[in-house]
Amino acid sequence: MHISTKCSVAIHCLIFIYEYGDTKKVTSELLSLSSGTNSVTIRNILSALKKDGIISIKFGTGGATMNCPLNEITLYRICKAIEPDFITKLFGIHSSPSPFCPVGKKIHNVLDISYQKIQDDLCSSLKSITMEDVIADYRH
Repeated sequence: MHISTKCSVAIHCLIFIYEYGDTKKVTSELLSLSSGTNSVTIRNILSALKKDGIISIKFGTGGATMNCPLNEITLYRICKAIEPDFITKLFGIHSSPSPFCPVGKKIHNVLDISYQKIQDDLCSSLKSITMEDVIADYRH
């Protein structure tokens, strides 16, 4: 299973923006230094978060700020904003099982059922954790 590191970087950025966005001009360069991630990648992440309405970015002078309450920002929402098809990319199924084999001809349907259950559980978990929870963990 794989969720892109961009989601972790996005959460890092959101913590930083929440903690310092009201007192500092939070730029992609600053977030790049904090996260150890290329500033172009940071700008792409910020753009996706802005498009979803999670943050606001001041044009001209720059600087990112939170745009909605922490309890409305779930990990699912962040991952979906950053990687819209992340859930469908969690599992790969081998593409050419033998249609003549009793297992091969059924394996896609069998795995689809199992993987769907896992995806549903993962989505439910990601939807249950908010940035409010993450910030509380950060401050603990």
